[in-house]
Amino acid sequence: MSTRERNMLLIAFAWLVSIVATSGSLYYSQVRHFTPCELCWYQRIFMYPLVLILGIATYYNDPRVRRYALPMALVGGSISTLHYAEQKIPGFHPTACAATPVPCNVSFVNYYGFITIALMALTAFVLIAVSLYLVKEERPA
Repeated sequence: MSTRERNMLLIAFAWLVSIVATSGSLYYSQVRHFTPCELCWYQRIFMYPLVLILGIATYYNDPRVRRYALPMALVGGSISTLHYAEQKIPGFHPTACAATPVPCNVSFVNYYGFITIALMALTAFVLIAVSLYLVKEERPA
């Protein structure tokens, strides 16, 4: 498989992950009527644009997308990590988020006792970041 084909698959995979994550986020807020907390909003700020950015990069097969989408995935993943820690580690309970309508340590979803919306977002950000990290810019011949 050529570098170009490999890059196309990696970018398309990252795009698919961002679409699924955004769709899941919208499902939980618009269909299930879960009110997002403050950290959920910050995660959305970094995930939602990735759908458009990675979609355009997939269409044009542009490996340079790594330069600006990877930092977005890393920052979004960092926020998800903090959010998950606030939900699962007792000493990490929020101070700033506690005054908002929905505290950040509230888990609307808790599948199998550990899968929360924050962990799902973290998983998506990690998959996107790893995919983009593996993208190699093509060298001119």
